[in-house]
Amino acid sequence: MDQLALLFVLLLGALVSVPVGNRFGVPSPVLMTLFGGVLAVADFVPNVDIPPDLILPALLPPLLYAAVRRTSWRQFTANRRPIFLLAVALVLVTMVCVAVVAHAVVPGLPIAAALALGALIAPPDPVAATAVAGQLGLPRRLVSILEGEGLFNDVTAIVLYHVAIAAVVSGTFSPWRAGLELVLSAVVALVVGLALGWGANKLMDLLEDPTLQIGMTLLVPYASYVLAEELHGSGVLAVLTTALFLAEYATDADNVMTRLAGHAFWDIIDTLVTGVAFGLIGLELHNAIRTASGRWGEMLGWAVAVVGVVVVVRLLWLLPATWLTKRLHARRDSEEDIPVSWRETVVMWWSGMRGVASVALALAIPLRTDDGSPFPDRDEIVFIAFGVIIATLVLQGLTLPWLVRWLGVRADSEREKEFEKELAVRASKAAKRRLREIEQVEELPEDLSEQMLRRAFDIGIRINPEMGEEERREAHQQRVRRLKRVRRIQQEMLSAARHEVLAARSEPGADPEVVDRVLRHLDVRSLR
Repeated sequence: MDQLALLFVLLLGALVSVPVGNRFGVPSPVLMTLFGGVLAVADFVPNVDIPPDLILPALLPPLLYAAVRRTSWRQFTANRRPIFLLAVALVLVTMVCVAVVAHAVVPGLPIAAALALGALIAPPDPVAATAVAGQLGLPRRLVSILEGEGLFNDVTAIVLYHVAIAAVVSGTFSPWRAGLELVLSAVVALVVGLALGWGANKLMDLLEDPTLQIGMTLLVPYASYVLAEELHGSGVLAVLTTALFLAEYATDADNVMTRLAGHAFWDIIDTLVTGVAFGLIGLELHNAIRTASGRWGEMLGWAVAVVGVVVVVRLLWLLPATWLTKRLHARRDSEEDIPVSWRETVVMWWSGMRGVASVALALAIPLRTDDGSPFPDRDEIVFIAFGVIIATLVLQGLTLPWLVRWLGVRADSEREKEFEKELAVRASKAAKRRLREIEQVEELPEDLSEQMLRRAFDIGIRINPEMGEEERREAHQQRVRRLKRVRRIQQEMLSAARHEVLAARSEPGADPEVVDRVLRHLDVRSLR
């Protein structure tokens, strides 16, 4: 098997792992990691030969962009305090604690190299956290905090990692310079992210065609990441800024085709890239085995010690941080999403899985310093990092569903249904308001006006059939049943039309482009 065949195997595994994971209640990222580990020990599978400095630029931009699409700027601003406590403060605390323990247990490990180890394993993985949490039906407030932590903690960790690596390679370290570098990196990333977001928004208006607009959304995250890194800024923060800008300002309510096709496109990209990323984590098992050859007991002991630090520090930090956030929340009566019980805090604690970023940063450690000497204890650092990633991702990922069920942490489905009803009512009222505005400038026949008024109410019912209970419930029960029957018959009619048009594609002289264009019109009509 060559490298290209291995890539196709990982892509196929990414697709298959989703239904298999749903069937057995195992998160698909965990399955892909285990699958990669199995491939790593197979004799016919080659070693992965990907330059470490290409892993982050190739995988992170689309994963970050796909994650931001599921959230909003309001959620980030509303949760700024818990996100800061987790994505910035906790990363710093974890880095320092890991460095202290690693420096103490690994003989001869310099403190700067230990700080590099702490920085690369400090941030929980945004993809793992959201992928696992999203399948467990957790309360939205927990998912929002985990998403915010996972998206922003890489910004802090990667900058700290580069500072620590520079200190080891050059042999010098200045805290003032490190602080200035952190600030400048953030400023450059924000400027690049906003500029590219604004430019991409304007360019998408000019493109008009949905296919071209969706293609632009794939290019923009990469352009944002690469440009920010070239200007010595944070590529991760630049991608987040660009994605949030586009999510806020590039959404046209009437651009139906782009929105429908864009959702499908990014769901596919997210599934495939996530699967490949976690499959690569498992494939790195062969490097760990080679590194620990003849020293398994000693190196496993180091890895276990660091894993314990990572897990315990997160718990000890979350308990007072959650209490503090609750106090501030109560005083200011904010709309901030916070854990409301110790059970939710425990779930947040056990959701701190490491993943793609940690692997890429570990593999990107230079082989030599500026004076030509080998990077101190590089093999040991990579082994410990890999041990932390596997322990947190596989152990916590496999046991998190059981923990959630045992603690009884569930999303508030009633609240979600009420919000859905509220949106249905608002949508219906907005349609009625627009109808009244049209009637003021256009003279509509009475039967047409009445028909349009029913259509306006039907908009809400199609979103949430239970909305009919909110007003004139008895009068509309029969209409709701009739509407469902009409929709069923209409879908069957459209299905017959689609089959007929699709059959024409194989007829002599038929133009497949014309057939596909007509078929797209029928598909869009079927969704209405």
